[in-house]
Amino acid sequence: MVPILALMGCALPDQRQASGTVVESTALSAAMSAEAVSDFRSAASNWDILYRQHPDDPAFALKLARALRYSGQVQPSIDTAASFLDRHPANPALLAELGKDYLAGDRLGLAVRVLRQAAEAAPGDWEPLSALAVALDYQHAYGEAQQVYARALVLAPDNPVLLNNLGLSLAEAGDLKKAEATLSKAVDQPKATAQVRQNLALIKALAGDSAAAERLARQDLPPEAVRSNGVYYRSLADGVKLR
Repeated sequence: MVPILALMGCALPDQRQASGTVVESTALSAAMSAEAVSDFRSAASNWDILYRQHPDDPAFALKLARALRYSGQVQPSIDTAASFLDRHPANPALLAELGKDYLAGDRLGLAVRVLRQAAEAAPGDWEPLSALAVALDYQHAYGEAQQVYARALVLAPDNPVLLNNLGLSLAEAGDLKKAEATLSKAVDQPKATAQVRQNLALIKALAGDSAAAERLARQDLPPEAVRSNGVYYRSLADGVKLR
């Protein structure tokens, strides 16, 4: 009886491999399902399982760092990306992620430095340039930020994310006319989101056109929010007219 118990207590190599495969498959499915409903904290927990099993896989490192950042766990996200880059320094995607992590942590100097490196490492990718431009906007370096957005738009013409962020940068710099034109172009893109439309609504109100702002608000917001925003938009427009 004793030998039988001993055999039952020991997993054979094939059994261990099968068990590991099941765990990984379950974690992968759970991570993807969690991301689909924007449950990034749960997604991060499952990407962490996979990353621990495959610490040199850049895809799992990137997924984990991104999910951590999206769930507000900024320092763990920084640690994940930085640790991977210590071992594999020539990975542009992880370099860009680290820059975004620093940006999320309001470490703007580091964000700009790392995102410049990421943009140089992936000259055909618009996303590092987009993040770099946002970081420059946060530093109030609007002129340079707008130059970087222009470079990104060469790679991704009419990209609504880039047009939206460029429009906001122009507004921050005080050029409402160009901001309105740029955001209007962003809104006209098929993949424009509600956030882009509401950003244009705000700029319309700042430019004195509260009626247009309210029309945009009605496209995405419930009636109560439209009424509340309408009061705000009219106050902004009235302020413009009194100048």
